[in-house]
Formats: sequence, C-alpha cells, structure tokens
Amino acid sequence: MLNELIDLYLKEDLNDIGDITTDSLFTVEKGEAEIIAKEKCVVAGLEEAEKVFKKTKAKTRLIKKDGEWVDKNEKVAYVEGTIRSILIGERLALNFICKMSGIATETRKIVNKCKKINPGIEIAATRKTTPGFRKFEKKAVIIGGGIPHRFGLYDEILIKDNHLKKIGSVEKTIKKIRQRHPDKTVEIEVESLRDAIKAAEANADIIMLDNFTPKKAQMTAEKIKNINPNIKIEISGGVTPKNIVKYAYFADRISLGYLTHSVKNRDFSLTII
Repeated sequence: MLNELIDLYLKEDLNDIGDITTDSLFTVEKGEAEIIAKEKCVVAGLEEAEKVFKKTKAKTRLIKKDGEWVDKNEKVAYVEGTIRSILIGERLALNFICKMSGIATETRKIVNKCKKINPGIEIAATRKTTPGFRKFEKKAVIIGGGIPHRFGLYDEILIKDNHLKKIGSVEKTIKKIRQRHPDKTVEIEVESLRDAIKAAEANADIIMLDNFTPKKAQMTAEKIKNINPNIKIEISGGVTPKNIVKYAYFADRISLGYLTHSVKNRDFSLTII
C-alpha cells in the first residue's frame, strides 16, 4: 500500500515526463545531500522519506528516528545517489517529513500536558484529514503519543447527530446497532445531558460529549459514571490547547480534529553537499 501511494505521489510531481529542469542539467553525476531540521520538533516521516528515495534510486542513511526530538540545525538524514535521484524525490520526501513532524510535535505537546494531570488519558485524532494522506497523518499522531481513533467509516461504530435525527431516539439507535453488530464497541456522540443519560442507560460503551463546556462536561461525565462506571467518556468539539487541561481531569479520551487539519508544518531542508 505504501509503495503504491508513493508511486501515485511521484507521478503527481513527474507525470510521465519527469523533472524537466533537472533532466536538462544532469545525467549520471553523483552527489550527496543532508536533510536538516530548521526548528526544534519531534521528527516524523523519515521512514516514508527513505522509501521515496528508494523509489528514485537514491540511498538514505538515517541519523535520527521517527519520534525523537531534534534541535534546530540538527541533521536527521543523509541521501546519496545521482543528483537526479536526489532532486526528483526531494520535495515529496520533505513534504512527508514537514507535515508529519508538525502533527507529531503538536500531539506530543498535548499528550505530555494532559498526562501530567491524568496519566491514563488518550489523545485521539479524527477523520478530519487530507484526502489520500490520512494513513500518514494518523501515523504521525501515533508517533507523537496519541491514538488514531477510527481510520474510516468501516472499522468502528460512531453514532452521530445525523444518525440520531433520522432514527429518532438514542435508545432506538443503539438497539438497532447492537442487533446488527453485537460484538462491536458502540460509541455515540451526544449534544445534551439528556441524551448522555439516555445513552448511558442504553449501555453505550463510549459517550462522546460534543461541544460541552468544561463545567457542563464534568457534571455530565459524573452522571454517566454514576449510571455505569465502565462507560468511557470522550470529549470533542471546542477543545483548544488553552482549555484542554480543564477536560483532562475527568475525560478518558479527548479527540482533536486540529491535530491533522490545522497544525503548522515543521521546517526541514535538503541541501546538496
């Protein structure tokens, strides 16, 4: 799967023509390059970058590993081969590293902040990802110490507001899901205390409190746990790096869409030596 995706991404850059600038200037000349972090961050995407250069017939020597902190101006990898093989893969490899490092770094910061308060808490990604790049964005969250949540609509049950609007009630929706998928974990998103209590009484496994204030969420979580202490409480919507610690005291999981859709890339460069 990874090889096929890299082929697709390279084709996006090269089409069936190639790098017309580099091909006009070089043929078989050899060279070496270094990939350098331009800021302190958690590096990620090195494995993908290595596979990119393997596809272009260049050889990579990794100095750092995915998940390690790197300092500004620290080298993370060397690449050697023909100049053409290095330059053809340069931007794609850096795109992997820059984007995935941004996600991993922000995830690590959030995880560390929340686990100081609640060591058992999970920080999760969402499906708010770049089409065609979800696999790598979710992987970056894992590298940063978070969890991927569901990868798609196919692998986990999550009852949302539009499901509830059509079926008509929390109880009926959960019952219908249980009949079809008796062995699946059932998660339901609720927007009110009333629906949260109904979901708890209907024996949902995970109740996601969507766009609750910290105070309302804590009060609702306590009522849910009084009904069934085994129900997992997830928080989503309206959570920011500034207010997340207020939820961390009582939540079992906090899911954050911004980890994959709004995080700033980290800066890396590739320089021919």
